[in-house]
Formats: sequence, structure tokens, C-alpha cells
Amino acid sequence: MENEKPIASSEPEKTSFSEAEIDKRTADQKAIDDWLPITSSRNAKWWYAAFHNVTAMVGAGVLSLPSAMANLGWGPGVVILILSWIITLYTLWQMVEMHEMVPGKRFDRYHELGQEAFGEKLGLWIVVPQQLICEVGVDIVYMVTGGKSLQKIHDLVCRKNCKSMKTTYFIMIFASVHFVLAHLPNFNSIAGISLAAAIMSLSYSTIAWVASLKKGVQQDVAYGYKATTSPGTVFNFFSALGDVAFAYAGHNVVLEIQATLPSTPEKPSKGPMWRGVLLAYIVVALCYFPVALIGYWMFGNTVADNILISLNKPTWLIIAANMFVVIHVIGSYQLYAMPVFDMIETLMVKKLRFKPTRLLRFIVRNVYVAFTMFVGITFPFFGALLGFFGGFAFAPTTYFLPCIMWLAIYKPKKFSLSWFTNWICIILGLLLMILSPIGALRQIILNAKSYGFYT
Repeated sequence: MENEKPIASSEPEKTSFSEAEIDKRTADQKAIDDWLPITSSRNAKWWYAAFHNVTAMVGAGVLSLPSAMANLGWGPGVVILILSWIITLYTLWQMVEMHEMVPGKRFDRYHELGQEAFGEKLGLWIVVPQQLICEVGVDIVYMVTGGKSLQKIHDLVCRKNCKSMKTTYFIMIFASVHFVLAHLPNFNSIAGISLAAAIMSLSYSTIAWVASLKKGVQQDVAYGYKATTSPGTVFNFFSALGDVAFAYAGHNVVLEIQATLPSTPEKPSKGPMWRGVLLAYIVVALCYFPVALIGYWMFGNTVADNILISLNKPTWLIIAANMFVVIHVIGSYQLYAMPVFDMIETLMVKKLRFKPTRLLRFIVRNVYVAFTMFVGITFPFFGALLGFFGGFAFAPTTYFLPCIMWLAIYKPKKFSLSWFTNWICIILGLLLMILSPIGALRQIILNAKSYGFYT
């Protein structure tokens, strides 16, 4: 954010601050930084970065990858999965490198890096709206995912004597947890929750592909496209691109995660951060590829949008998997909410001049949780809505915005390997940004036709 500039006075001797005034402003600024969620704690370990990145990356969206494969087909599906893994690892490496590219300065937030690349005001306008769409959108999707997973557990445990309950109530139950957890102050305070979430994501992903493998290839399995018409096939293909882009959304919090690591000129934070990222991406590969490929191999184009729905038995295993999903999205919600809390609290304290108090934090965070709960209840098909808006935000922030920043800041020689690599990523990311919302828009229209509010 832009620093406030002193207002010039008509008296020449007062046009600049005294040393005491500068010291006071510096002390006040440090007190605010020590209160804000992103900069308040710098003592994280490299393995914190590993499980934070796993929690951010391996969302419940992994369970929709077999369905995405059914819409993409074997050849294009495998190529897109592998290309996405390679490109997003490369752009993540770029962000880790750029975190401390200016000596003595750290870009603790995505928008701060954008300001360095594009200018103070333009950088904010380019980065902040896209980052907010991703982070707030993911939190709303996780509200719905958590509620529906709780509903699935309820329906499986209590099949005979229990009344059916609306999805709305389960989303409210899931939200009640966040009205408590949202008041943990910073990233390091949610490290235990994030670790549990990372373990859960690996667990339910493993259950999904192992149970699919045990169930075996289904009779009359077919690997052709689901849609019976050419336009339907094309739209489903575009929508599946959005599902893949959604699966690689962790870049929106990576600089904020790196900001929690200690750094000195001798030992910059990029060393431990890169170790954490590499470990996280190995876990991502272990989750994504087996689930996507084995799930599609076993069920073909009849696979459900959520692979766990295709696995009806054994009941206890499906209950366990859904419980793991609930625990994971609790941690992931908090991880994506923390940068949003930081943005809102920075605005309130630095621009609107509110005092950094517990009461302010209590109100801000409760309002945010209530907002995401309300939108999740109102639009349970928000995943398709996010595919539409997310196409404009996930693809840039993950696939090619880091490349544009790299070109703007480092200015590699034209036609060099770095120049070519970045432009290839930019072109592929732009295609993803343009095509995925088209398929998602059709899905929204189809869902909205049969949808009743607050069911």
C-alpha cells in the first residue's frame, strides 16, 4: 500500500519531520506490522511452508479430477494435468525467488510484488481484485463443500430413523467452527490446523484412488466423452479446464506463507521456502495423478463429479473419507481467509485510522465468516460460479501473472530460454483464462434452471 505523505506546511522549518517524529512513525508502523496477520510472526520452519502449501493446493477439488478427465479424454487430460503441474511449479519458483529480490526488502503480500512490477496504483488494481476473487471464492466453495460432506456423513450414518435436513443447516454447522477459529491471529497460530488438513488431504485422496482400484474396472466402461452433442462436448471440455485451474490455486497465498519464515542476508527465506514447496509438490503429484487417472480408468465417463459418490461401499470408508474432507476444508478455509483478514485489517488500521484492537478484529472476522456462509447457503452451485469468475482470476494469478512480473522486473534477453519459457506460460495461461469461463457459464445456466433457493 502507498505510504501516507506528510502535508507540506507554509512554514519552511516544518516541511520535514524531526528525528523524533520519524522514530515515532517508525515505531507506530512496527506496532501495526506486529499486529497484522501476515507480518506479526516470522519464526516459522521450512516444514510449516510444506504443509501450508499442501493445504492450500490439495483442496477438495482433487475429487473432481476424474470427472474432469472424463470431459477432457485420455490424451488431452494427461497432457493438461502434467503441463499444469510443471507450469505451476515453475511459476511458484518464480514467486519464491522474487520475494526478496530487492536487498533489504521483503514482498510479504502478492499485491506488494505487483506494485513493484507494475507501479504503486496499477499493481494494486491488477492483483488485489484477482486475489480476492480466488481467496474469497475458495472460502465460499469450502463452506459448501464442508456442509455437503457433513450432510453425506449424516445420510450414511443415519439412514432409517432420522429426518432429512437441508444442506443449509449443514453449511451453518460447518460455519460455526470458523466463527471460533477465525480469531487465531496469524499463519503460525493455525500451523497445527494446517498440518492436520494436509494429512487429511493426503488421506482422502489415497482412499479415493485405492478404493477405486479395489472396486476394479466397471462393466461396460466407456472412455468416450460424456456429452452426446458436439457443442456439449466442447463446453464440458472448457469447464474441465476450469476444474484443473481450480486445483492449482495455492499461488494466491504463497508470498504470505513465505513472509512467516525468518530471513537474513546470509540465509534468505527462499532456501527453506523452496524445500517446503518441493515437498508440497511431491505430495500434490501423489494426490492428483492417482486420483484423476485411476478414478477415470475404473469408472470411465460415468464417474460422478465427486469420486466418493461413485464409491458407495464400504460405507465406513466413505464416511471416513468425507470426515477427512471436512477436517481438510476447515484448515484450508483458514489458510485462504488469513490474507483476506490481513487486507481488511490493513485497510481499517492504515487507511481508515481505526485502532488495532481485539474488538476490531472480532467484528471484521465474524462479518467475513458470516458473509461467506450466506453466499454459500444462497448459491450451493457456487463451484460453477467460481469456475466462471475463477477463470479470470485463477489462471492469471497461478499460470501467467508471475511470468509477466518476472519479465517486467528481471527483463531477460529477448529470445533467451527464460524469455521463451515465460511467454509460452503466458500464452497457455491466457487460453485457459479465456476458455474455462465459457464452459462454466453454461454449467451455471443448466444448474440455475432447476435450482430453488435455500433448499
